[in-house]
Amino acid sequence: MTTTVDGRTGRASWHRRAGLLPLVYLCALVVVAMIHPVLPAWRWLAVHLLLLGAVTNAIMVWSAHFTVAVLRCPAPARRRGEALRLAVLNLGVAGVLTAGATDRPEPGIAGAALVFAAVVAHLAWLAGRLRAALPARFTVTVHYYVAAATALLTGIPVGAWMLVADDTGRPRLVLFHAHVNLLGWVTLTVLGTLLTLWPTVLRTRMADGAVAAARRALPPAVAGIVLLGIAVLAWWPPPAVGGLALIAAAVVVTAVPAVRAARGRTPASFSAWSIAAAGGWLLVALGVDAWCLLSAAGPAAAADRFGAVLIPLLAGFVAQTLLGALAYLLPMALGGGPAAVRDRTERLDRHGAQRVAMTNAALAVFVLPVPPYVRITTSVLILAALLQFLVPALRILLAARSRP
Repeated sequence: MTTTVDGRTGRASWHRRAGLLPLVYLCALVVVAMIHPVLPAWRWLAVHLLLLGAVTNAIMVWSAHFTVAVLRCPAPARRRGEALRLAVLNLGVAGVLTAGATDRPEPGIAGAALVFAAVVAHLAWLAGRLRAALPARFTVTVHYYVAAATALLTGIPVGAWMLVADDTGRPRLVLFHAHVNLLGWVTLTVLGTLLTLWPTVLRTRMADGAVAAARRALPPAVAGIVLLGIAVLAWWPPPAVGGLALIAAAVVVTAVPAVRAARGRTPASFSAWSIAAAGGWLLVALGVDAWCLLSAAGPAAAADRFGAVLIPLLAGFVAQTLLGALAYLLPMALGGGPAAVRDRTERLDRHGAQRVAMTNAALAVFVLPVPPYVRITTSVLILAALLQFLVPALRILLAARSRP
């Protein structure tokens, strides 16, 4: 399977447009970080700009791309359906962000309904491709996408309900919404995609047993998310931790062949090291999450402590996976021939070792009980690493859009 896209097919033109969406939200995240002292809900805005804005747009675009590739479907002649889904999604995101910024539930509920509709349409499209496709070796990747979309469809209504829920039930809803969306929508998508993306990033063959491992890991991952969701709603901490353990076991099962592939071909690019570091932070976040749930006196305390989980989960796992994947996929998807792809890849790889080292060292310090001024310094370093990616990525996309 190759992820190279020939511009003559129209796919390069599509990715020149769609590729801007996650970057726009990441730029907005940078702005929020810079002016956060004057924003009362800046943490909420930052989380949703990353997850609902940047990550969800990236998942919608690239899961469709990988679905067509792994199922060997004919390349779509038109992108009207996909463009409509993205338009509805981003109208919904705008409504949700407006609600968070203004503390008014009405635009948030309307926005959540639009996001829900976009994900339903995406899920229907995935199911349609599965029904129409012949048996393929990597069909399990699309099964991960279907499970991930289903998880998000359970998390969205709960998020909307939180806008009008009373304070008594709100902590349980927060825990359900956060866990199902992060560990369902995001983590399942990542596990399914890395089956084929990881060896491609390493420029090596897939390790023996990788497909079988992905198939074995999916049922416990889904079961873990279901058990975790039910347990946090009912506030049963031990079963919730059992759900986290199932998810962690699924991650380890898929990681074994990934590590074997990396031992055969040592990671040598920003993409590879960023994705590898992200996997480590996912396991750290699951461990911290288990401790927070078991040690909390009740759901309100657990919801308060979830901030300790968000840093390794969002900055360590989600953001590093997103940037690593985009650093590899964007140069390939924009077409223009091998020379253009090499040039773009080199530009996004520039200072890659420094960026990965700086980001992960700063994160490691940030999660420790350090003084506020140390956290401010580490936050600035992480923000600087993000800007080091965003500036060349935007230049590459804008240059590609201006090309005849």
